[in-house]
Amino acid sequence: MFTGIVEAVGEIKALQKEGSNVHFEIESGLAAELKVDQSVSHNGVCLTVVETKGNRYRVTAIDETLKKTSLGEWKTGDKVNLERCMPANGRFDGHIVQGHVDQVGTVISKKEQDGSWVFNFQYDPSQGNITVEKGSICVNGTSLTCFDSREGSFSVAIIPFTYEHTNFHGLQVGDKVNLEFDILGKYIQRILKGY
Repeated sequence: MFTGIVEAVGEIKALQKEGSNVHFEIESGLAAELKVDQSVSHNGVCLTVVETKGNRYRVTAIDETLKKTSLGEWKTGDKVNLERCMPANGRFDGHIVQGHVDQVGTVISKKEQDGSWVFNFQYDPSQGNITVEKGSICVNGTSLTCFDSREGSFSVAIIPFTYEHTNFHGLQVGDKVNLEFDILGKYIQRILKGY
C-alpha cells in the first residue's frame, strides 16, 4: 500500500523486451535501499524489484500492465515518480493508494497561477470511474485533491515543491498519465450499483 507521497524521481536508463514483457532499468537515489521482491510505485504503478545494482534497479512489466497504463510509452530518459510501500508505523500524509492504475488520462491544459500550476486532465468516463469535488485522486503516483470535478475531467493545483520534486514539471498538454481513483469512492459506487 502507498500514500501517494512521491519520495524520489527516477530515470529510465534501459528497456529490454522479453516476449510480451518489458524490463525497465531505473536509476535513482533510492536504488541502494531497495531489495529484490520489494514493491515500488512507478508513476502510480506497483512493480516488483527483480534486481539491484549500485544506483540502478530493474523491474518487469507484463503485457496486461503495459496495455492498461502509460508504461508502454516509456522510453529511455523518461522521469518516473517513485514511492516505496508505506511502513506499518508510517503516517498517511496522502491517501490510500494501491498502486493499481484504473485508467490512463490525458493532460488537456497546464497553466502557471501565481507560483503554482493548475493541470486539467481528461479521462474516458464510460469506464465508470468518477471524481468528486475536493476528493482524492492519484495522478502518476501523486496524491492530489480534485476541483472542477466533472464527468470525464478534473483539475488539480500543484504547489511549487511538488512541481519540482515530481515529474509534473515535465508534463505537457497531450501527455498520458496514470490515474488511480479513490478506493472508498470505488467501493461505494459498486455497492450502489448492486454488484
